[in-house]
Amino acid sequence: MTKVREVEASLITEAVRGLFFKANVSIGQDVYNALVHARDKLEESPLGRSVLDQVLRNHDLARTGQAPLCQDTGIAVVFIDLGQEVFLVGGDLAEAVDSGVEEAYREGFFRKSIVTDPLFDRRNTGTNTPAVLHTRIVPGDRVGILVAPRGFGGENVSALRVLSPGQGPREVLEFVRDTVQAAGPEPCPPTLVGVGIGGTVEAAALMAKRSTLYPVGRRNPDRRYAELELRTLEAVNALGIGPAGLGGTVTCLDVHMDFAPAHVAGTPVAVNICCHAARRAEVTL
Repeated sequence: MTKVREVEASLITEAVRGLFFKANVSIGQDVYNALVHARDKLEESPLGRSVLDQVLRNHDLARTGQAPLCQDTGIAVVFIDLGQEVFLVGGDLAEAVDSGVEEAYREGFFRKSIVTDPLFDRRNTGTNTPAVLHTRIVPGDRVGILVAPRGFGGENVSALRVLSPGQGPREVLEFVRDTVQAAGPEPCPPTLVGVGIGGTVEAAALMAKRSTLYPVGRRNPDRRYAELELRTLEAVNALGIGPAGLGGTVTCLDVHMDFAPAHVAGTPVAVNICCHAARRAEVTL
């Protein structure tokens, strides 16, 4: 008989608090290295290189001073992979997550941006909660927590479209390229672009969001999709939008794609754009 492992809700709270504090003051080393490579090797525009140099300087100052690397400290997005052999005790999962978010944003003096109602009252909750929480039940007795403070420059220009069965890779590439072109400077390029293909409209959007969190340089395990990622990245960078939208050869640091089985009648495609402040942090309990 499988032994159930008890996990205190307070451990979730503490982990979420620490992860959001870390994510808001530093980016992953892979993103940082990609920005350095873009400045030193890829960007042809002197103005673009200057922008990338300022971006890197900002990241250095934020990490050293433990200060927010962007004034928009985002909406709190949390992905939890909950082992099916885990029994959560001492509290509610969503409440534990929100408590961790609230503590991090209060202690870090991070900007709180969440309003209670999107259309009418629009009163700030004052806690940056509730978080957007996505959970999956997975095998095992561990709890995986991945957090992403997401500013809305990229969210505001993300897009979703349902392709017809007769449309294919070319139309996906064109949709991603056109979405990035329409976005222009708004998502603070150079960006990371996530693309979700298949499933249903909400499944595609979730795949696109998660794929923005993959390490720079990660390629889809399916060779066909890996090749499409690279062709799409080339097409996006050929737009010439450049760092901060001031022109140049580096509009996007990477394109990541995920796919899922789809209905025979259509193929949802979601494009999620993340700015160069690609904040994420994760831990396994």
